[in-house]
Amino acid sequence: MTRKQKRLAIIGGGMSFIIAAVLLVMFAFSQSVAYFYMPADIAKNPVPPGTRIRLGGLVGEGSIIRGAGSTVQFAVTDATGDLVWVRYTGILPDLFREGQGVVTEGRFETGSNVFTADTVLAKHDEKYMPKEVADKLKAQGLWKEGEAVQ
Repeated sequence: MTRKQKRLAIIGGGMSFIIAAVLLVMFAFSQSVAYFYMPADIAKNPVPPGTRIRLGGLVGEGSIIRGAGSTVQFAVTDATGDLVWVRYTGILPDLFREGQGVVTEGRFETGSNVFTADTVLAKHDEKYMPKEVADKLKAQGLWKEGEAVQ
């Protein structure tokens, strides 16, 4: 093998390694992506069961139902009348309550309109609302800086 052939073999092997690494990273990212939706988005375009998403909005007034053990069911709404029922088993954040911003992550159950969450994130303090939720509510004209949603 000549020097030129060795050099080409090393360059080809290096390029193959880089391409393989990029493909593995892209595959890993595609498996962990969770798209963000609000109840109005889901009402317009239903999400297929089993698809991992983030669901955000406000916890519906009077919607928290405590079940057996640490199972909780509640409604997430975006103040437009659309709501999605969420079932969560686990310990809720201390700041979780009715009328407050929440982002849940999980999947819709097959054959049901109930969203099964494996993660629930609540607002941070009096003025904080998750960025995605605030942006969507601002776009709909339902929320402004320093004001609570009516």
